[in-house]
Amino acid sequence: MENHPAVELRDVSKRFGAQWALARISYSLPRGQSLLLTGPNGSGKTTLLRLIATASSPTLGELRVLGLNVRDQREEIRQQVALLSHASFIYEDLSALQNLSLMSRLLGIKDSKQRAASLLSEVGLAPHSPKPIRQFSAGMRKRLAIARLLLKAPAVALLDEPFAALDPSGMGQMERIIRQLITQGTTVILATHQVEHGKTLCNLRLHLDSGRVAAP
Repeated sequence: MENHPAVELRDVSKRFGAQWALARISYSLPRGQSLLLTGPNGSGKTTLLRLIATASSPTLGELRVLGLNVRDQREEIRQQVALLSHASFIYEDLSALQNLSLMSRLLGIKDSKQRAASLLSEVGLAPHSPKPIRQFSAGMRKRLAIARLLLKAPAVALLDEPFAALDPSGMGQMERIIRQLITQGTTVILATHQVEHGKTLCNLRLHLDSGRVAAP
């Protein structure tokens, strides 16, 4: 499996009703690389990330992640891929510490509470760790989401607008974490409208327009 690309798309298309969100996308991303995914609203960036994360399936074409086929090896892929998305998927009535501790237990991580506390400190949420998530701002929720991604230690990290809702301090922390992931050899796909900022983080770029690969 080590010789396979991190992500390989061959004529991948995705249709919602009569609308094609993606049309015949072909691209191969080597392991350990960082890809900046750009394009206007509605270009298909989020759709593509969701396909790679196996949250959705291609209508046509072949998509492999780490050599695994998204159609029949979804669980194996999900164990190695993490998606930071607009939806938070957290338990609103639990605290930040309880949310992370629960996930770490599900992942079979030893010393789950200590690991959770360490990550909350890393993303700047330690003072807020006892608070229920329903009291969190959008920026705090984003910080918790990145802590959860780090907890999973994925081989492929999919970041959908990771800088949205963050203040300057949070943006700086997010940038540091992304650089840390890349340095550790994690394959990173970063979708953002902040193109110039993304260029400083990623060494490759894929630009989409109306669901197709286009020149930037």
